[in-house]
Amino acid sequence: MTKYMLIMRGTDEGQAAYEEIDFTEVIAAMGRYNESMMDAGVLSAGEGLSDASEGAVVDFSGDTPVVTDGPYGETKELFNGFWILDVASKDEAIEWAKRAPLSGPGTKLEVRRVHGEDDFPADNEWIQKEKQWRQELGTE
Repeated sequence: MTKYMLIMRGTDEGQAAYEEIDFTEVIAAMGRYNESMMDAGVLSAGEGLSDASEGAVVDFSGDTPVVTDGPYGETKELFNGFWILDVASKDEAIEWAKRAPLSGPGTKLEVRRVHGEDDFPADNEWIQKEKQWRQELGTE
């Protein structure tokens, strides 16, 4: 099995459209979607994120990191939440992504593979430490 992250993205325009939908309908649709992934045994994690106005961006473009409090000026695409799926293939992850109850202008669900231990040299000190940390945290 391979882990994939489904990254929920949207635009300011999509956020405005979302605010016109009854919140209980949104929660129910997301709940049914999450439950279907739980029932299938593919959901490892998932969270929604607060509004960008509550966040900050740390920009490393210069010599010293610059912090900008949200909202972040012109927002073309917001990162609104994520799911981590443990599936057999990229195609299976895409199929789950296509079932997400998302709609609206600019709404997208990005599918990205999560690196596993086999992607890095096994004898690297830091890779070994990360493996130990995952065991200590119970996330392995």
